Amino acid sequence: MKMTAENSAGKSEITMDDVKDLVKKKDDIEEQIKAYYDVLEDQGVGVEGVLVDAEGFPRADVNVYQIRTARHSISCLQNDHKSIMEEIEEALHKLHAREKAKREQDGAGDQEEAMMEEATEQQVALPPPFARVDAVTQGSPACGAGVRVGDEVIEFGSVNTENFQNLQNIASVVQHSEGKPLRVTVIRDGQKAQMSLTPQRWSGRGLLGCNIVPIQQ
Repeated sequence: MKMTAENSAGKSEITMDDVKDLVKKKDDIEEQIKAYYDVLEDQGVGVEGVLVDAEGFPRADVNVYQIRTARHSISCLQNDHKSIMEEIEEALHKLHAREKAKREQDGAGDQEEAMMEEATEQQVALPPPFARVDAVTQGSPACGAGVRVGDEVIEFGSVNTENFQNLQNIASVVQHSEGKPLRVTVIRDGQKAQMSLTPQRWSGRGLLGCNIVPIQQ
């Protein structure tokens, strides 16, 4: 295993062929370990089975030398397997890091442009909010639905940016929807978020447990 590491270290860069060679060596080791386990299974003793009889003499019903050789070989091969797995992991990490750096270098300009376009499209796609949540009471229906302070409302049941006139619109929808889920859509951290809010009686005031204020357009 050490020879593989030295060969890799001598090269300027790790290649996929290096990784494939390491994987092949790993597979070979696993095959050898399996073969030695088969030997132990054939002898009916396993890795921990006792090899002496009740009087302390080597058992006559098994090949003690073969079992001890197999156990020792398994122990050595398992150490080799651990080492080569570490080499594979390190080699893959180097490959991925190199590829990532190359992609970032090649696509940095394109990525920045794409992000700006996406942000612009998102701003265009989102309608202007007509109200803002400025208070949410713990344990209320609004709190349970996931409404947060600072949420900017663009849809509240049948009320939306196009038809909103005043807060009485929302109050009317709430009064006529007690016990029925309302779809509420808000802008949160620049992203559109939807939730289901059911107006209902609770230990506090009103049916929602949040305070909504209009946004002056």
